Amino acid sequence: MFNLKKKLIFPLLIIGIMLISVGCNSGRDGISIGGKDFTEQDILVYMLGELIENNTDISVNYRNYLGGTNIVDGAIRRGDLDIYVEYTGTAYINLLGLEPINDSQKVYEIVAKKYEENFGIKWLEPLGFNNTYVLAMRRAHAEELGVETISDLVPYAGDLTLGATHEFLERNDGYLGLQEVYGITFGDTRGLDPGLTYAAVRDGAADVNDAFSTDGRIVAFDLKTLEDDKNFFPPYYAVPIIRIDTLEKYPQLEEVINRLAGRLTDETMQKLNAKVDLDGENPRDVARNWLRSEGLID
Repeated sequence: MFNLKKKLIFPLLIIGIMLISVGCNSGRDGISIGGKDFTEQDILVYMLGELIENNTDISVNYRNYLGGTNIVDGAIRRGDLDIYVEYTGTAYINLLGLEPINDSQKVYEIVAKKYEENFGIKWLEPLGFNNTYVLAMRRAHAEELGVETISDLVPYAGDLTLGATHEFLERNDGYLGLQEVYGITFGDTRGLDPGLTYAAVRDGAADVNDAFSTDGRIVAFDLKTLEDDKNFFPPYYAVPIIRIDTLEKYPQLEEVINRLAGRLTDETMQKLNAKVDLDGENPRDVARNWLRSEGLID
């Protein structure tokens, strides 16, 4: 008798849980917003989500720190994500495999066209800032060597250590391309997590790092960015991208997200990143406070 009760109870429990789940989700539908594994993306995920939740009835599933470019790109193509912020140069070179060009408008137009035709993904309006790669060194070290440009660095590179993200070391618009265009080869390379490369240079564990031009630690750690005198690095304008089937379901999203268009300058993004990386503020609070300051949410 006891075993019979157990056999009856467990299926009923499962059915009950399923009914509760359905009941809790009735009338609610939503989207997933994802991001890559660094601070700027974390802030942007919350910025998009807060903007959408405060201006629509759409619920948001936040999927922060999913991983590198290929992981997040794969997720949106499969439909596991609806929205994330991509960079024009990254899509153009690394994801589409095209040869680098420096015309930012042309890069945007080409990636937008190819993504819509091939992947069913729409590129919305650029946010405003260009988060391009730069090489950075301790200012005192750069001045000691008399280094102002990447070309100036080439003769010294064999005695120096590059501390860079694993992704940068493997990208054609990263170390691989730098070697080809500048003929630069570092004596040692160390693959590091994105959040550790700046501190590695500051603390002397590395001599040079791959930096993002919008990162607040460049100023805070007194790092010097080297001029890309051969214009190797392409434009990396940040742009929200969204699945077209998601837009068909929620057409209001395009207008809401495009309220961010052109509002985030390089300097603004650098300050927001610094609030998280240097001041220890919560990224969601940083995103929310900025949206309020711009009158985009209440």
